[in-house]
Amino acid sequence: MKDRDYAGRWHVLAAVLLGSIMGPIDASIVYIAMPAIARVFGVDPATVGWVSMAYLLVLGSFLLSFGRLGDMFGFKRLFLIGLLIFVVTSALCGLAPGLGWLIFLRALQATGAGMTMAMSPAIITAAFPPQERGRALGMNGMIMALGLAVGPSLGGLLVDTLGWRAIFYVNVPIGVAAYLWCRRILPDVRSEKRQSFDWPGALLAFCGLGALLLFASQGEAAGWSWPILLLGVVALVLLGEFIVVEKRSDEPMLDLKLFQSRVFSAGNGAALLNFMTQYVIVFLTPFFLQQVVGYSAGRAGTIMTAFPLTVLVVAPLAGALSDKIGQRGLAFTGSLICTVAALAMAGLNQQSGPGDVAWRLSMFGLGTGLFQSPNNSAVMGAVPKFRLGIAGGVLATTRNVGMVLGIALGGAILTTRQAAYLDLGRSDAFLAGLQEAYLTAMFLSLIGTLVCLWVGPPRSE
Repeated sequence: MKDRDYAGRWHVLAAVLLGSIMGPIDASIVYIAMPAIARVFGVDPATVGWVSMAYLLVLGSFLLSFGRLGDMFGFKRLFLIGLLIFVVTSALCGLAPGLGWLIFLRALQATGAGMTMAMSPAIITAAFPPQERGRALGMNGMIMALGLAVGPSLGGLLVDTLGWRAIFYVNVPIGVAAYLWCRRILPDVRSEKRQSFDWPGALLAFCGLGALLLFASQGEAAGWSWPILLLGVVALVLLGEFIVVEKRSDEPMLDLKLFQSRVFSAGNGAALLNFMTQYVIVFLTPFFLQQVVGYSAGRAGTIMTAFPLTVLVVAPLAGALSDKIGQRGLAFTGSLICTVAALAMAGLNQQSGPGDVAWRLSMFGLGTGLFQSPNNSAVMGAVPKFRLGIAGGVLATTRNVGMVLGIALGGAILTTRQAAYLDLGRSDAFLAGLQEAYLTAMFLSLIGTLVCLWVGPPRSE
C-alpha cells in the first residue's frame, strides 16, 4: 500500500476490530468460568489458575517475535495466521479431555492471540493518515473495552446454560467470519526492506520475558523462596544479554534505536505504569466487593463493568480529539484523572455502597480512555513504517507485562500488609491492606503522569 493510499481504511478498521474483539472477550470469560472448570476436573483454585497463567506467559513471551515477523512477512499474513490458530485452538479447548490438555491448548491459543494483538496497531497505523490515526486507534481501544465489558455477563450466561466448554466454542463463528472478511479486506502491508529473523534475540526474549512473568506472577504464591528469587535473577540476566545481543545485531528482534525517540520511550513507559495501576485496581476490587462489603460474585461483576463501559465511551472520543489538539495534553490529563481515581479507591470502607465503588471505577475508566488512545497514537506515529510491526509488538508486550506486574504487586502488598496489621491486632486488617495497595497504585499512576510530559508532539503532525 502506498503511503498516501488510504482508500477503504474504515473497512480495514472494521475487519481488524472484528478479529481483535475475541481476545478481551476470551480473557474475561475464562475468569468467570474458573470455578466451574475447577469443579469439573476436581482441582484447587491455584491449579486451575494455570489455565489463565499459561495463556499470559506465552502471550507475553512471544509478542516481540510476532512484531518482528510482521515487519518481515507482512502484517496481513501474520494477522490471518493468528486468527486461524486462535479459532482452531478455541475449538480444541472446548474438547479438552483433561486439565493438562486445556492448559496446553490455552498456551497454543495465546500464540494466535499474540499475532493478532501485535499486528492490530501496525495495520491500523499503516491504513490511516496521521490526522485520523488517533480516532482509529481509539476505536481499537473501544472494542477492547467492549470485549472486557461483555465477557463476564456472556460467560456467566454460557456457563449457566451450556457449560464451561461453550465459552471456547463461542470464538469459532466469530473467528471464522473475521478470517474470511480480513482475508478479503486487509491490505498486504510489509516492509520494502529485505530483513532477516534474529533467532538469538528471539530465544533470549522468549526465555527472559517468560522467566520475568513467571517470577512476578508466582512469587507471592511461592512465598518468595530462593528458587523463585533465583528465577528473577535469571530473568534479569537473560534480558540483559538480550539487550547486548540486540545492540550487536544488524537485523535485531527489537530495534533499540526506536527508544532514542523520546515519544516512543515515554509513551511505552507511561503505558506500562498505567496498566500496572489498572490491574492493581481491577484485580483487587472484586475482593473488596465480595470479602469486605459482602456482595455476591454476580453483583460484584456488574459493578466492575463501570470501568470498561466508561472506557468504551471515552476512548474513541479521545482518539478523535487527539487528532485535532495533539496527544500530550490528553495523555497527561487522562493519567492525572487515573491518579485521582486510584486515590479515591483508597477511601473505600465497609460502609461503601455500589454507587460509591461505581463512580470511582467510572472515573478511572474516564482517565484510562483519555490516556490510552492518544498515547498509543503518539507511540505508533513515532516510528518509521518499516518498524511498525516491532512497535506494535513492544506496545502489546508493555501492556501484557504491566498487567502481570500489576496483579503481582497488588497481591503482594495486600498479603504482606494484611499480615502486618493482623500482628497488630487490627480487625480491619484486610481492608487496611487493600487501601495501601490502592495508594501504591496511585503513586504508580502519578509517576506515569509525570512521564506523560515527554509524550508528544503536543499537536498532531
